[in-house]
Amino acid sequence: MTRTWHITTVTDAARARIDTARLAAAYGVSGMERTRLTAALSAHLRQCLAKGGTWRLDLAATTTPPQDSRLRAEVTSCDGAGADARTPWHMTVACAEGVEPTDVAGLGADDPETLAEALLGADEDTVHVLRKLGEQEDLVTFHREELHQTNQGVLALHAELDAAGRTQRDLFAAERAARTEAESARRRLTFLADASAVLTASLNHDEIVRRLQGLLVPEYARSVDVWLFDGEDDEPVHTPRPAAAVVAARSGRPQYAADHPGGLSGVDDQPPSTLHPAVPLLCIPLPTRRSPLGVLILSPPGERWDADDAVMLIELTRRASIAMDNARRYEHNRDIAETLQRALLTDLPPTPGLRLAARYLPATHGLNIGGDWYDAFRQPDGSLITVIGDVTGHGLHAAVMMSQLRTALRAYAVDGGSPGQLLTRLHIFLHHLQPDLYATAVIARFHPEDPTLTWAAAGHPPPVLRTPDGQVHTLDAKPGAMLGIPLKQEIHDHTVTLTPGSTLALYTDGLVERRAQGIDPGIARLATALGTFRSADLDADLDGSADSLLHPLLSDSERDDDVCLLLCHLHSRAAEMARPSPTGLSS
Repeated sequence: MTRTWHITTVTDAARARIDTARLAAAYGVSGMERTRLTAALSAHLRQCLAKGGTWRLDLAATTTPPQDSRLRAEVTSCDGAGADARTPWHMTVACAEGVEPTDVAGLGADDPETLAEALLGADEDTVHVLRKLGEQEDLVTFHREELHQTNQGVLALHAELDAAGRTQRDLFAAERAARTEAESARRRLTFLADASAVLTASLNHDEIVRRLQGLLVPEYARSVDVWLFDGEDDEPVHTPRPAAAVVAARSGRPQYAADHPGGLSGVDDQPPSTLHPAVPLLCIPLPTRRSPLGVLILSPPGERWDADDAVMLIELTRRASIAMDNARRYEHNRDIAETLQRALLTDLPPTPGLRLAARYLPATHGLNIGGDWYDAFRQPDGSLITVIGDVTGHGLHAAVMMSQLRTALRAYAVDGGSPGQLLTRLHIFLHHLQPDLYATAVIARFHPEDPTLTWAAAGHPPPVLRTPDGQVHTLDAKPGAMLGIPLKQEIHDHTVTLTPGSTLALYTDGLVERRAQGIDPGIARLATALGTFRSADLDADLDGSADSLLHPLLSDSERDDDVCLLLCHLHSRAAEMARPSPTGLSS
């Protein structure tokens, strides 16, 4: 018969102790042995709960010839890691002969009656033990009085006290050793958790290598050498490596190179390195799901490593390898997305009388690549379409969707259409293409023969217009909703009359929005900054003006979002510049 309990909480431990006492009583275990069993079990379960995790208690009754019945209790870790998983706690007590209970009522119950009965049963066992203790104390008193009568008795008493003192000293020494071991285990687990957090906080594999060296030296290693493979078949030839490191790279198992056996669990012993024959080396591969990233080569802080420290170092290396692999994947995706986005940034078309200047700055946090984009192109009727937009999200997916929207807009604009009509068609396109992806955009149309600016917005921050007299206006007429939302909408056009010397600023929210302040104060700062420019400065150097405009708005070097800015400036001599020259060419 074997019964099993799984213990995670104090309540689970209490129930297991109660059921153990009941079963022990049912098998006829004596009161003294039953109390010894339950007390030892309670003490061990308290230690297990302090370590955390799930623990398993097995209670088994066995019979060996000739009719020697015993009850065995064993506690093991269900998590399968650490010293407790390799050396389970157990205790065996003798049962009464011929007792074979078929069932024990109340096992696992937690009703008040059962718990009260268990408490009273425990008190009965305690009373029995105390009674036995009292009898022993009476017997000791009797012998003490007798020993006082003779010298032999005095010598025997001294010998007994001396033995008791040695036992107590041994117990104190064992307790100190246990506390030291527990403190060392706690220190290793704390270090492992803290070091893992430090390593996974970075997405730069070179930074992870530097942090790994700083974490291990000098407490766990005298020196740290990280041998990284640049490719699957890349074998460094300029820097000699210990033979044990090569074996670790090929076998995928940790290797210990020294003139003495390491005795480390899960580590193969190798002869001392010819490069450093006097220094023991621990070479741990950096594993990944595909192939090893490299090998971590360590020298001990003292003469050799403690076995438990070596286990901890192997686990830390595994976690560092995962962090470096994730960082390399991240860097690869970032490079692809950045290359794609840079390739799609538009060369602004030259337009007589109209100057354009654009700026794009990636975020400094996260993947650094988002869905911000701008574009400028002509329609068949000679109008110039300028657009700025923002696709939700970051990374390669956002950059790809941005390119698809840009291409779709150019395709729709070939058939003509006003800004509002173009945004309406983009909304339908995005909703059917990517139902879970959204975007915002502003489209402004300039016509060379018409001073009227036509514009439309969909969920985007409003354009800002600077008039020649230095006044700045926010074009916040009712915009449409975000593109792609599950809503049928028709986005309307708005118009405003432009005079030579006017400047229109289109931008994304990364320029004006800050977490602690919102977007409105940022738009106000943009309007104020744009109002400080003179029309002559904008006529002369619009690109320099764009840089000067960005500087005060992005004084903080850390940005959580991309920044995109498109300035459209109608030159103060726009009519003169658009007038054909005598040779038939515009000036």
